[in-house]
Amino acid sequence: MPELDGKRVFVTGSGAGIGKAIAALFTQRGARVVVSDLNADSAKQSAAEIGAAGVANCDVTDESQVQAAVAQAVEQLGGLDVLVNNAGIEVSSPLLQQSTESFDKIFAVNVRGTFVTMKAATPHLMESKGNIVNISSIAGVGGSPLLGSYCATKAAVIQLTRVAAVEMRAAGIRVNAVCPGFADTAMVDRLVPDFEAATQVPFADLVAQKQGRLGTPEDIAEVAAFLASDRASWVTGSHYVLDGGLSASLV
Repeated sequence: MPELDGKRVFVTGSGAGIGKAIAALFTQRGARVVVSDLNADSAKQSAAEIGAAGVANCDVTDESQVQAAVAQAVEQLGGLDVLVNNAGIEVSSPLLQQSTESFDKIFAVNVRGTFVTMKAATPHLMESKGNIVNISSIAGVGGSPLLGSYCATKAAVIQLTRVAAVEMRAAGIRVNAVCPGFADTAMVDRLVPDFEAATQVPFADLVAQKQGRLGTPEDIAEVAAFLASDRASWVTGSHYVLDGGLSASLV
């Protein structure tokens, strides 16, 4: 399915997990992808494994690094058609017990990082009439114990997506978000002990009851690929929920 043939793509946080799955699927679908990650070794390994077009690493909290990485990706690709904002972190803590430093850090990565990367990429996307896919979460549309600040950041990503879509529509740039439920990633693995302690329910049972199964990084990559493709040419300002019915259920 060559739906992304020739698309020039920059994916943040793509050294592992969901970002790597997105970079891999986009490459399989014909895109030329530049991998980016805070961990240079992970990015290098990921790029080699998926046959990426290049690597341009950055810390998304550092605007100068982001600008340099986007410029490097554009140089490697000869332009830019798609930005995927995937870089993000989690914090597991009762909200009012969380340190201010930890609160500031998660906002710096998840919200400011998304913002500055969109800013850096937009001039290039204007030239190509390209699009942006932001990776948010169902935590952005509902509350969850232990994930208060994470929920707040992912809600902010949805709102950034909506406003950017409206403001950039005249320039021909589409902006959408993907909101996964619990997926089979290292991030979710790190949350399991705290969730089991808080709910007194085995995490596997909780997932089975609420969303049927864990999502896979490939599930999320498939929706990102659709949104990045020309098949989604009339889709902008939307956030797509992928959660096996978790957020639809009242019981």
